[in-house]
Order: sequence, then C-alpha cells, then structure tokens
Amino acid sequence: MRVPTLSVAAAAAALVLVQPGLAAAADDPSTTITYTVTSGALTLSVPASANLGSGAPGTQISAPLGPVTVTDDRALLSASWTVTAAETDFTNGSATVPATDATYAPGSVTTTGTITVTPTNVTLSNSPQVVVTGTAGVGDNTASWNPTIAVNVPPSAVGGNYTGTLTQSVA
Repeated sequence: MRVPTLSVAAAAAALVLVQPGLAAAADDPSTTITYTVTSGALTLSVPASANLGSGAPGTQISAPLGPVTVTDDRALLSASWTVTAAETDFTNGSATVPATDATYAPGSVTTTGTITVTPTNVTLSNSPQVVVTGTAGVGDNTASWNPTIAVNVPPSAVGGNYTGTLTQSVA
C-alpha cells in the first residue's frame, strides 16, 4: 500500500507539535542575567595588649595572647597570605631582655571558607618571623588562633615590669 507523501509530511509536523523541546521557535525570548561579586581587603585583628603574668629570674613566663584573626575578603580564585610577627626587646628602665628569649606558638587554627593554613612555632626576634601561612584559598575566608607567648626570663634579670611590642602583620 502506498502512503501519499503529503500524509507523511503532515504526520511529521504533528509529531513535532506533540513533542515539546524537539524544535524551538526562532522567536523565543531570552534574558541575559549578570551580577557582580564585590571584593574587599585582607585584614588582621590582634589584641591591643596582653599581660603574661610574673615569674622569677631563670623561669619561663607564658600566657595566651588573645585571638588573632585574618579576614580575607578579596574574593580571589587563588588566595594566599602570610602572617609575620616581630618583637622588640623587653625593657625595664635600663634593663633589657632580648626578644630572642621569647617564643610564639600559634596553636590550633580555626578557619571558615576555603583556605589551608600552616602554623609555625617561632623564636621571636626584632625582624619578622613567619607564624601562619594561608594557601589554596578560594573566595572569602578567615583564620583565627590564640597564640601562646613565652618568655624565658634570664637568671640575670632584675626585678620590675618589662614591656615589649609584638608587631604582627599580614600580606
């Protein structure tokens, strides 16, 4: 039996109409959607002051410094940063305890977002020492820790209050 050509064409057209998505009309409207992800800065917050307590000559005095937090709001695809710490010598009038008699131990680091952190215990000095690094960051992230500062008080230290300045920075 022969099927007229017109009937086959009509059946094919009907199939296209019944099967949505097989063919799109040339005049279907579309919308282009755009948006902007804003970015911020890389910042570091540290305690304004800390008191380690007291101890006799020849002992070690140590205490937690207080929370230190890196906030990376740069929204980068591949973010990294480094925190350094430098200490001035501790002075009491004319008496001095060198910065190298002190240590910085970051301890455990808590993060948010995507960032891999590596803490490093260091002996402090007058020049910056790397204490925490952040690598493989994506987007915004934070890292927080509460370092322990320890001072080995020399046996020759004289009595009194000693003051030094710990400078931490992030880059």
